[in-house]
Amino acid sequence: MSRNEKVAPFEINGVTVQPGTRAKVELPLAQLYTQTPLNVPIHVIHGRRPGPVLLVSAAIHGDELNGVEIIRRLLRHSALRRLNGTLLAVPVVNVFGFIHKTRYLPDRRDLNRSFPGSETGSLGARMAWQFKTQVLDRATHAVDLHTGAIHRANLPQIRADLSNGDTAAMAAAFGVPVVINSVLGEGTLREVAEAQGIPVITYEAGEALRFEESCIRAGVKGVLNIIHHLGMTGPRKTRAPLEPHIARSSSWVRAERDGVFLPLVALGAWLKKGQLIGRISSPFGGDDVAIESPCAGILVGRNNLPLVNEGEALYHIARFEEVREVAQNLEVFTSDIERGPGLAGEPPIV
Repeated sequence: MSRNEKVAPFEINGVTVQPGTRAKVELPLAQLYTQTPLNVPIHVIHGRRPGPVLLVSAAIHGDELNGVEIIRRLLRHSALRRLNGTLLAVPVVNVFGFIHKTRYLPDRRDLNRSFPGSETGSLGARMAWQFKTQVLDRATHAVDLHTGAIHRANLPQIRADLSNGDTAAMAAAFGVPVVINSVLGEGTLREVAEAQGIPVITYEAGEALRFEESCIRAGVKGVLNIIHHLGMTGPRKTRAPLEPHIARSSSWVRAERDGVFLPLVALGAWLKKGQLIGRISSPFGGDDVAIESPCAGILVGRNNLPLVNEGEALYHIARFEEVREVAQNLEVFTSDIERGPGLAGEPPIV
């Protein structure tokens, strides 16, 4: 379609959004046992010119809050005033979990393990089916915003299936220093999207039930980078995103005994194989157990809770043979984010 051709209205859940307008569409996903309906608001910004349909979703795990604030700020950004294509922004997918400050649904199922879902299955399956058929199936590209689980923090990173060229290009365009080639988990939104030809990346940053300003700023900037990468906005006077370093694999470090965990390295630290990175001790005294890095790499995830059980995940390391250059890019990235948003047209933080 030529950019001069007329753009048709965008239809979603029975609502018609005219070109050059925006609307908030309420998608009924479930209801409480008091028969109180629970709707998921979908912000639709439909441009006057043709282009991709980008889905940006957050809080598919209800306690992962950084993405909620990322989308709130994104929706107020001036770059969206003259949009090519359509933006679908869903700040809270898992409304049950969000209300109760939990990752899960009321039946303890994980919504992000319930896709593609079904019309007649469990609560999670029905919610996944409704979201897929009414929202995901309308998209051409997607960005899913996450954080670490409760008591676990993630360094800002992108996880993606890099075997898909379009997905790999989106991962590079987002603009964080570390990209992890991640397998498509069964039942995830990412697996279902990729299976039907929708390139999707996952942004992981921060910890559940926390707002972390640096992670939020990096997320807003990254989504705007994707919007620009897809040709949905005109030229921007911003520095090109950092060239990311690709980790083809990653390793988890688990506790070898129960006890009190003392971490000795921070997120983003570059590690040598065999380096001392933590200790586990007994609260009642006795010898400590040393924790050593099993590989060279960058620390991209860390347990923040001092009390641990044997086998519990303590660290997540993105494997790199040469990590000094990655560490230098991390320093540049951190400095840029801490100086402020640096995005033309971004409103003040309120």
